Amino acid sequence: MTRAYGKIRVDLRAASERPPSVLWITLSNASRRNAIGVQMTNELLWALEDAQDDASVRVVVITGDDEGKAFCAGGDFSQMTGASADDSALPNKGDYADLMLAMMRFEKPIVACVNGAAMGGGLGIVAASHFAIAQSDAKLGTPEVDVGLFPFMIAAVLARIVPRRALLDMMLRGRKLEAAEAERAGIVSRVVAPEKLMGEVHALCDDLSQRSPTALRLGLRAFAAQDDLDLERALPMLRDKLAEALGTEDAREGLTAFLQKRKPQWTGH
Repeated sequence: MTRAYGKIRVDLRAASERPPSVLWITLSNASRRNAIGVQMTNELLWALEDAQDDASVRVVVITGDDEGKAFCAGGDFSQMTGASADDSALPNKGDYADLMLAMMRFEKPIVACVNGAAMGGGLGIVAASHFAIAQSDAKLGTPEVDVGLFPFMIAAVLARIVPRRALLDMMLRGRKLEAAEAERAGIVSRVVAPEKLMGEVHALCDDLSQRSPTALRLGLRAFAAQDDLDLERALPMLRDKLAEALGTEDAREGLTAFLQKRKPQWTGH
């Protein structure tokens, strides 16, 4: 669906030889190094909702406008006191906390293509994505303490992937990690040379696009649901989710194709 975006760009691209199935969302606030503010947050929420509802979209990639020379420099301080969606023509759908929740609960794979610095709110987007591939010269950090703030909402997302002491060291000291260090901390999945970044992202998207969209949807839904459950509640819930998956057309097709030694033809049902 075409919408009147001002701080992001959205386009559907093909994965390898397949029909267009990868939705690229580009953070586009070049004059502010792609900083995220009220308007960009709102537009991201709209774009993600549209992507979730569009059966042709298998994977979502989020990256930064090259002209901004960063993935996302963090929060747009000029909008920190804003109470509306700025100049957007779209109704207000939510704030940054809503964006983090939407990403963490999203039922299609989200890949962060980290083509430059990812600070503060930008790091939250990286952490909330299911995959993150960063170019080797990117820096990632939480510099909020340097201006008398703290990465409050981002902390909740980062705490799920970064060890406690490493995270506190980063947040309390405003540290900016080299990409390789961010990979060791679990913040990014993989680090590659800048000239190889797009190739790596396309390869990952191609791989994900060939998987059963039903299995990915149900798997991500279950993964998000179990995140805050103890083991005694998580396992029965996941048992029920397995039974649900076994009843789908894609599961029947996948099992039949395995027995017949052929490539499955997914329907998404």
